[in-house]
Amino acid sequence: MKSRDGVLRQTLEAITGSDRADRLFKVLVIHPAIAEDAGPGASRAVIAQALNMLLFEDLLARVPAAKLYVERCLAEGRTVMHDHGAVRTVSLAGMGALPVGELAITRILRPLGYALNGLYPLERLRMTGRSHAQSDFPEEIAQFFISELHPERFSAEFLAAVQRVTSTSVDPVTPQADDLLKKLEETRSLSVGEAATLLPVLVSCFGRQHREAALADYEILLAESPEMAWISTEGNAFNHATDRVADVDRLAAEQKMLGQPMKDTVETSQSGRVCQTAFHAARVMRKFRTDDGSLVEREVPGSFYEFITRLPLPEQDGKRALDLSFDSSNAQAIFKMTGNAEPPAPEKS
Repeated sequence: MKSRDGVLRQTLEAITGSDRADRLFKVLVIHPAIAEDAGPGASRAVIAQALNMLLFEDLLARVPAAKLYVERCLAEGRTVMHDHGAVRTVSLAGMGALPVGELAITRILRPLGYALNGLYPLERLRMTGRSHAQSDFPEEIAQFFISELHPERFSAEFLAAVQRVTSTSVDPVTPQADDLLKKLEETRSLSVGEAATLLPVLVSCFGRQHREAALADYEILLAESPEMAWISTEGNAFNHATDRVADVDRLAAEQKMLGQPMKDTVETSQSGRVCQTAFHAARVMRKFRTDDGSLVEREVPGSFYEFITRLPLPEQDGKRALDLSFDSSNAQAIFKMTGNAEPPAPEKS
């Protein structure tokens, strides 16, 4: 069975067309059991893989350094093992029609087979991080790292600004999509047509659901939390996608030599088994409302691209599973990639 005959490709082609689907299959590592699944329906694992592929593609379109990196991988015949995507949320009731905090995302991940895989206090940022892994293929399908910001831990002025910014949020999940998610959770599969109908709605959940922020509110948020300021312009967009590589230190050195905007250091977990670094965030132009109701544009940090090396856990019962955990210290250092400061110009080799 060739992957071209599988329901994953059929589903993606129904959404993207054959050329974009071909490119995604060339770029990303896909477990053969997923790529060659002949159906007849699209399993929850297939739909989870398709969602990650579409979100990965969206990230590349928004982060020039990531696009260049992947183009070089393609030219050299190398593939990308997408390890995880990161999403930021706000733990606050009353955000228009949007559910509170990570529920905005976990409600769509649960029917795809995702379950909580780790809890990570991010105290310096006044946030909480949680990782969610796909139960059928935990090492092969990308995890989601979902962080929640706790606005009540900041000043009253900050909390009021968060409330104003998020109060206009809409819920991207349509009644039809909600019905399909319920069916998927119950039966663990959908038809290819149903999956192709559902997936664009799921992708739309990873965006900004509120209207443009007031510039005055953005400045209030930025003064206390660059993370909340980022959410005010980018919402629940993929904050970053991540390439799982064999040696992150060597890769970082190579990318610096190529002039890519690489973070200065590599972060290593307390266990020593998880090492991470990243490109600096892309700079993007975003619109803000002014006091007179007009819109102005400002340059702000967008999303970025990360690299991670994961070593196996100690052997247990003759098996050596990959360490799929995260590290609070690592995560808080990586969050700095979207600070508002302009990153240093990369050195040219």
